[in-house]
Amino acid sequence: MINENFIAACRKILKPEQLLLDAPMREHTTFQIGGPADCLIKPASMEETQQILRLVKEYELPLTFVGNGSNMLVSDKGIRGVVVNFADTFNAIRVEGTKMVVGAGALLKDIAEAAAQHSLAGLEFACGIPGSIGGAVFMNAGAYGGETKSVVKAVRAVTRDGEVKNYALDELELGYRHSIFQSNGEAIVEVELELTLGNEAEIRANIADFTQRRETKQPLEMPSAGSTFKRPEGYFAGTLIDQTGLKGLSVGGAQVSTKHAGFVVNKGGATAADVVNLIHEVQKRVKEAHGVELQPEVRLIGEK
Repeated sequence: MINENFIAACRKILKPEQLLLDAPMREHTTFQIGGPADCLIKPASMEETQQILRLVKEYELPLTFVGNGSNMLVSDKGIRGVVVNFADTFNAIRVEGTKMVVGAGALLKDIAEAAAQHSLAGLEFACGIPGSIGGAVFMNAGAYGGETKSVVKAVRAVTRDGEVKNYALDELELGYRHSIFQSNGEAIVEVELELTLGNEAEIRANIADFTQRRETKQPLEMPSAGSTFKRPEGYFAGTLIDQTGLKGLSVGGAQVSTKHAGFVVNKGGATAADVVNLIHEVQKRVKEAHGVELQPEVRLIGEK
């Protein structure tokens, strides 16, 4: 249970719709899976974020950050403590020459579209990644030969003490599906991107090409968390899984996509346990067949 004094303090800061109790996380993740969060908060400003994080520290509550809810699997028991969700509020996009300043909750597809409108190149790879820029920085998301690291110039975060902290690119520790925020527990609230001036028609042609490839090859019509496994060195996870004959393999409502073996999809009513058990089965069979250990790219969060 969440401390009632904490809830009372939050209500002095937030509007009623910004604070949800026992919020079902299946409504806040692209997998459409997950038990309830004790308390889900949607801060609307930097100041509110600072105040909330100070309260979370004061009451010693567990804390989880969520953007668009892609690339994560929430346990069936849900998430204890406080979930801070930036998806609906921190989504402003500002263009200043070749620079873009965007809120952590802004969706990558919307940022890519805004960049195209201003003839800014470099973000085309992200047009179909189903996440927010905050999540993209957190995981150093990438696709089609591009990655977040190549366009980020700086990040503004809020520490667990409620202090605003600015990071330059070389301080972010961006590597393959990694950033400093995976270890420091800070909230990404704003991202500065540096793009290059290009030709709008060429930029839109690249976006159209990536979109067509994605729509043709990936199971976008079904709930998923995106690519389920990290790319093993020298291999492609989807190819290994396909070669092992695992397309269509199911556990409960979870299934290895028949369209792209690198995706586990929710074919209806899947539980987090179904997904975890399917991931383990895929790992076991791929290891037996190819000697390669697949590592999940999807983050498993919540009460075990």
